[in-house]
Amino acid sequence: MEVVVDFSSQTPIYLQIAEDIRQRIIAGTLRGGDQVMSTTQYATTYRINPATANKGLTMLVEEGLLEKRRGIGMFIADDAHERLTSVRRAEYRDAILSPAISSGLLLGLTPDQLIDLVTQLVKDLP
Repeated sequence: MEVVVDFSSQTPIYLQIAEDIRQRIIAGTLRGGDQVMSTTQYATTYRINPATANKGLTMLVEEGLLEKRRGIGMFIADDAHERLTSVRRAEYRDAILSPAISSGLLLGLTPDQLIDLVTQLVKDLP
């Protein structure tokens, strides 16, 4: 799976690089111990400033998702998947699920009706 950098996007490139790696960790295509491209590889592949690529990778190091191995490169942390899914689940609960449940309750749906709706939606997914 190749990184997708959209130069027409309003999102800065370094954020796109970081988010792409996060998504690949969540999807399981990058696992603990896997090596990621170097800043030089990002720079030459996408014709971007190495500092831009480094900024995205540094964010992931600060989040504990990547580990620097001096002279070798950057690697996915062993607990990156668990760490990231934990954060994303909390974000999902707070930003998406909680407001949706509140809206349903305001519409007069009971908790049991909400559970039934969610169960049906899950069954209908491909």
